[in-house]
Amino acid sequence: MSRENEIRQLVRRTLEERLAQASPAPTSPSPAPASGGECIAIGADHGGFALKEMLKRHLEELGYAVRDVGTHDEKAVDYPDFAHRVARLVATGACRWGIVVDGAGIGSAMTANKVPGIRAALCYDLSTAKNSREHNLANVLTLGAGLIGPGLARQIVTTWLETPWGEGRHARRAALITDVERRYLRRNG
Repeated sequence: MSRENEIRQLVRRTLEERLAQASPAPTSPSPAPASGGECIAIGADHGGFALKEMLKRHLEELGYAVRDVGTHDEKAVDYPDFAHRVARLVATGACRWGIVVDGAGIGSAMTANKVPGIRAALCYDLSTAKNSREHNLANVLTLGAGLIGPGLARQIVTTWLETPWGEGRHARRAALITDVERRYLRRNG
Protein backbone atom coordinates (compact mmCIF):
# COMPACT_ATOMS: atom_id res chain seq x y z
CA MET A 1 0.00 0.00 0.00
CA SER A 2 1.41 3.40 -0.97
CA ARG A 3 2.08 6.10 1.59
CA GLU A 4 -0.59 8.25 -0.06
CA ASN A 5 -3.19 5.48 0.38
CA GLU A 6 -2.18 4.97 4.02
CA ILE A 7 -2.67 8.67 4.65
CA ARG A 8 -6.05 8.59 2.88
CA GLN A 9 -7.26 5.68 5.05
CA LEU A 10 -6.17 7.42 8.26
CA VAL A 11 -7.84 10.62 7.18
CA ARG A 12 -11.02 8.85 6.11
CA ARG A 13 -11.40 7.21 9.53
CA THR A 14 -10.66 10.44 11.36
CA LEU A 15 -12.96 12.50 9.20
CA GLU A 16 -15.86 10.10 9.46
CA GLU A 17 -15.83 10.71 13.20
CA ARG A 18 -15.09 14.44 13.20
CA LEU A 19 -16.91 15.71 10.15
CA ALA A 20 -20.19 14.00 10.96
CA GLN A 21 -21.03 17.04 13.08
CA ALA A 22 -19.34 19.55 10.73
CA SER A 23 -21.00 21.59 8.03
CA PRO A 24 -23.32 19.70 5.71
CA ALA A 25 -21.78 17.94 2.74
CA PRO A 26 -21.45 20.19 -0.28
CA THR A 27 -23.82 19.84 -3.15
CA SER A 28 -22.55 19.80 -6.68
CA PRO A 29 -24.19 20.26 -10.03
CA SER A 30 -21.44 18.13 -11.59
CA PRO A 31 -21.82 14.36 -11.32
CA ALA A 32 -19.09 12.62 -9.35
CA PRO A 33 -17.85 9.18 -10.34
CA ALA A 34 -18.77 6.48 -7.84
CA SER A 35 -15.18 5.41 -7.27
CA GLY A 36 -13.58 8.83 -6.79
CA GLY A 37 -10.82 7.83 -9.22
CA GLU A 38 -9.65 10.75 -11.28
CA CYS A 39 -12.22 13.14 -9.86
CA ILE A 40 -11.07 16.68 -9.15
CA ALA A 41 -12.98 18.90 -6.73
CA ILE A 42 -12.94 22.56 -7.68
CA GLY A 43 -14.21 25.61 -5.87
CA ALA A 44 -13.78 29.35 -5.73
CA ASP A 45 -14.97 32.50 -4.09
CA HIS A 46 -16.39 35.40 -6.11
CA GLY A 47 -12.90 36.68 -6.96
CA GLY A 48 -11.92 33.31 -8.42
CA PHE A 49 -15.24 32.46 -10.07
CA ALA A 50 -14.31 33.33 -13.67
CA LEU A 51 -10.96 31.53 -13.47
CA LYS A 52 -12.61 28.50 -11.84
CA GLU A 53 -15.10 28.26 -14.71
CA MET A 54 -12.29 28.38 -17.28
CA LEU A 55 -10.26 25.78 -15.35
CA LYS A 56 -13.29 23.52 -15.03
CA ARG A 57 -13.60 23.43 -18.84
CA HIS A 58 -9.84 22.83 -19.14
CA LEU A 59 -10.00 19.89 -16.73
CA GLU A 60 -12.94 18.36 -18.56
CA GLU A 61 -11.04 18.72 -21.86
CA LEU A 62 -8.16 16.83 -20.23
CA GLY A 63 -10.59 14.01 -19.39
CA TYR A 64 -11.08 14.56 -15.67
CA ALA A 65 -14.40 14.28 -13.87
CA VAL A 66 -14.93 17.63 -12.16
CA ARG A 67 -16.97 18.19 -9.01
CA ASP A 68 -17.78 21.88 -8.71
CA VAL A 69 -18.61 22.95 -5.14
CA GLY A 70 -19.24 26.59 -6.07
CA THR A 71 -19.51 29.45 -6.01
CA HIS A 72 -21.73 29.64 -9.06
CA ASP A 73 -21.69 33.40 -9.71
CA GLU A 74 -19.77 36.55 -8.80
CA LYS A 75 -21.83 37.52 -5.72
CA ALA A 76 -19.61 38.09 -2.69
CA VAL A 77 -19.00 34.93 -0.65
CA ASP A 78 -16.40 33.72 1.88
CA TYR A 79 -13.49 31.69 0.49
CA PRO A 80 -13.08 29.47 3.61
CA ASP A 81 -16.44 27.82 2.88
CA PHE A 82 -15.34 26.70 -0.57
CA ALA A 83 -11.79 25.77 0.43
CA HIS A 84 -13.26 23.56 3.16
CA ARG A 85 -15.70 21.89 0.76
CA VAL A 86 -12.90 21.05 -1.68
CA ALA A 87 -10.56 19.83 1.07
CA ARG A 88 -13.27 17.68 2.58
CA LEU A 89 -13.95 15.91 -0.73
CA VAL A 90 -10.24 15.17 -1.13
CA ALA A 91 -9.71 14.11 2.48
CA THR A 92 -12.62 11.67 2.39
CA GLY A 93 -11.45 10.19 -0.90
CA ALA A 94 -14.50 11.34 -2.88
CA CYS A 95 -12.06 13.15 -5.19
CA ARG A 96 -8.38 12.47 -5.74
CA TRP A 97 -7.31 16.13 -5.98
CA GLY A 98 -8.72 19.56 -5.36
CA ILE A 99 -8.29 23.04 -6.77
CA VAL A 100 -9.41 26.24 -5.04
CA VAL A 101 -9.27 29.71 -6.56
CA ASP A 102 -9.62 32.94 -4.61
CA GLY A 103 -8.09 36.40 -4.97
CA ALA A 104 -4.58 35.52 -3.75
CA GLY A 105 -4.80 31.78 -2.99
CA ILE A 106 -3.30 32.23 0.47
CA GLY A 107 -6.44 32.07 2.59
CA SER A 108 -7.76 29.05 0.74
CA ALA A 109 -4.47 27.20 1.29
CA MET A 110 -4.59 28.05 5.00
CA THR A 111 -8.19 26.86 5.29
CA ALA A 112 -7.68 23.64 3.33
CA ASN A 113 -4.59 22.77 5.37
CA LYS A 114 -6.73 22.71 8.53
CA VAL A 115 -8.42 19.54 7.23
CA PRO A 116 -6.50 16.41 8.29
CA GLY A 117 -4.76 14.70 5.39
CA ILE A 118 -4.73 17.76 3.17
CA ARG A 119 -1.52 19.13 1.72
CA ALA A 120 -2.65 22.32 0.04
CA ALA A 121 -0.10 24.33 -1.89
CA LEU A 122 -0.40 27.83 -3.27
CA CYS A 123 1.29 27.77 -6.65
CA TYR A 124 2.05 30.81 -8.75
CA ASP A 125 4.36 29.39 -11.43
CA LEU A 126 5.35 26.07 -13.00
CA SER A 127 8.23 25.49 -10.57
CA THR A 128 6.03 25.74 -7.48
CA ALA A 129 3.43 23.51 -9.13
CA LYS A 130 6.00 20.82 -9.87
CA ASN A 131 7.71 21.12 -6.49
CA SER A 132 4.47 20.90 -4.52
CA ARG A 133 3.61 17.56 -6.11
CA GLU A 134 7.07 16.02 -6.51
CA HIS A 135 8.50 17.02 -3.13
CA ASN A 136 5.48 17.58 -0.90
CA LEU A 137 2.77 15.24 -2.20
CA ALA A 138 0.28 18.12 -2.48
CA ASN A 139 -3.29 17.01 -3.03
CA VAL A 140 -4.96 20.44 -3.17
CA LEU A 141 -3.80 23.29 -5.41
CA THR A 142 -4.72 26.87 -4.59
CA LEU A 143 -4.45 29.71 -7.05
CA GLY A 144 -4.76 33.48 -6.82
CA ALA A 145 -6.98 34.80 -9.60
CA GLY A 146 -5.80 38.33 -8.88
CA LEU A 147 -2.16 37.32 -9.34
CA ILE A 148 -2.06 35.03 -12.38
CA GLY A 149 -3.78 35.05 -15.74
CA PRO A 150 -5.79 32.29 -17.35
CA GLY A 151 -2.98 31.04 -19.60
CA LEU A 152 -0.56 30.61 -16.71
CA ALA A 153 -3.31 29.10 -14.54
CA ARG A 154 -3.96 26.42 -17.18
CA GLN A 155 -0.24 25.66 -17.40
CA ILE A 156 0.07 25.45 -13.60
CA VAL A 157 -2.90 23.08 -13.33
CA THR A 158 -1.62 20.84 -16.13
CA THR A 159 1.91 20.74 -14.69
CA TRP A 160 0.58 20.07 -11.18
CA LEU A 161 -1.58 17.16 -12.34
CA GLU A 162 1.12 15.65 -14.55
CA THR A 163 3.89 15.79 -11.94
CA PRO A 164 4.31 12.48 -10.12
CA TRP A 165 5.21 12.07 -6.46
CA GLY A 166 9.00 11.94 -6.25
CA GLU A 167 9.23 9.62 -3.22
CA GLY A 168 12.89 8.83 -2.48
CA ARG A 169 14.44 11.47 -0.28
CA HIS A 170 11.18 13.43 -0.25
CA ALA A 171 9.21 10.58 1.34
CA ARG A 172 10.95 11.00 4.70
CA ARG A 173 10.17 14.71 4.78
CA ALA A 174 6.56 14.20 3.73
CA ALA A 175 6.25 11.60 6.49
CA LEU A 176 7.52 14.18 8.98
CA ILE A 177 4.71 16.52 7.94
CA THR A 178 2.22 13.71 8.49
CA ASP A 179 3.75 12.95 11.90
CA VAL A 180 3.23 16.56 13.00
CA GLU A 181 -0.40 16.35 11.89
CA ARG A 182 -0.93 13.08 13.76
CA ARG A 183 0.49 14.55 16.98
CA TYR A 184 -2.07 17.34 16.91
CA LEU A 185 -4.90 15.01 15.96
CA ARG A 186 -4.14 12.84 19.01
CA ARG A 187 -3.79 15.86 21.28
CA ASN A 188 -7.07 17.36 20.12
CA GLY A 189 -8.95 14.10 19.69
